[in-house]
Amino acid sequence: MWLLIASGIILFFGFMAFTGAPYVPSKRRDVRQALSDLYRLDKKDTLVDIGAGDGIVLREASQRGARAVGYEINPIIAWIAMWLSRKDPRVTVKIGNFWRESLPDSTTVVYPFGDARDTKKMYAKVEGEATRLQRTVVFISYGFAVKGVVAKRQLGAYYRYDITPLQGKDSTV
Repeated sequence: MWLLIASGIILFFGFMAFTGAPYVPSKRRDVRQALSDLYRLDKKDTLVDIGAGDGIVLREASQRGARAVGYEINPIIAWIAMWLSRKDPRVTVKIGNFWRESLPDSTTVVYPFGDARDTKKMYAKVEGEATRLQRTVVFISYGFAVKGVVAKRQLGAYYRYDITPLQGKDSTV
């Protein structure tokens, strides 16, 4: 029986790795540095964490006064993030696929966790959202630069991009 349950869990997490990035916990120290040195969050901000994992980025954003919304495709990990963030009214964790969602209208910063194959696609999706919102959205990528785009700043493995709304014929979302 336990072998069957363990096999099911392994298959479930393996499937999640093919639909999104695998779960890799962020180091609190690194997140703190990125949220203070690359972009100083405050109460006017809404940070969206794509691939929220256990919610460490969400809780760090909230400690700076920002509203924090996380998308996590793996329901088990999302429930862990919800439980760890349960006493924080500024944190919302959504179980779902970021590709099928619009960003909250108040979004100012997007923190994606992805891999090399998805980072460029995430950037393009956020560019469409910046156009819809008609304002610049800060994109802080951990671990992967956006291929073909020059970062505004880099801090260790973090890359900051300021995504401006598209103009003219390219602005269709």
